[in-house]
Amino acid sequence: MKRHLIIATAAAAALIAGGTVTAVAATSDSGSGGAQAAAQQTAHTAPSGPGTAQVQDGRSSIRMADGNDGQGDIREAKAAKVTAPDAAAAALKAVPGTVTGLDLDADRPGLVWDAEVLGKDGKQHEVTLDAGTARVLNQHLDRGDDDDRGPQRAALTNARTTAAEAARSAAPRGTVTSVELDDDHGPKPAWEVETITKDGKEHTFLADPQSGKLTAAPAQDADDNDGSDD
Repeated sequence: MKRHLIIATAAAAALIAGGTVTAVAATSDSGSGGAQAAAQQTAHTAPSGPGTAQVQDGRSSIRMADGNDGQGDIREAKAAKVTAPDAAAAALKAVPGTVTGLDLDADRPGLVWDAEVLGKDGKQHEVTLDAGTARVLNQHLDRGDDDDRGPQRAALTNARTTAAEAARSAAPRGTVTSVELDDDHGPKPAWEVETITKDGKEHTFLADPQSGKLTAAPAQDADDNDGSDD
């Protein structure tokens, strides 16, 4: 009895390129009318390279959809287990440098902290962190226009107050949901810190990058945030 073994394989280059390789083996018996058996083996390669974090599954441990009922912010604040300062510390472990922004948000990965970091390499990085564990879920370079970040970088050069310190200053006023170095409130950039209280009221504070002094944002700016849901 004669057997014929046919093996089809993808080129080895596909493995190097990060693709999927499938090998199929079939045996046929000329005397029995072609009984066949197939075996498949699949190999995957994970993306790697500068600015890419190696992560387990890329999803937050707190599964939460972005709500549109006006209560999303308070739900996010109550569900988050990682504070803004802790998120800043986790982001800096992933990308050494200076945190320039933090934002608590519910998106497709679940509840996360989105952190912006000006790395020691001079590049802007975006790091997504699990709001339940501070685990890095994603990390990549921000390809935005560096010219627009000129004032921000200049302010950071001489800043004595970090994003984490600004968040700690505002924490007694409510749960901090956002920290950003912003120049919309005056001639000089300041840390804009958004908080939300247990009754769902949102407030905006400004922390001086030099002194760390915390003040309430101008009324017209604060009113834009009270009771709103991005």
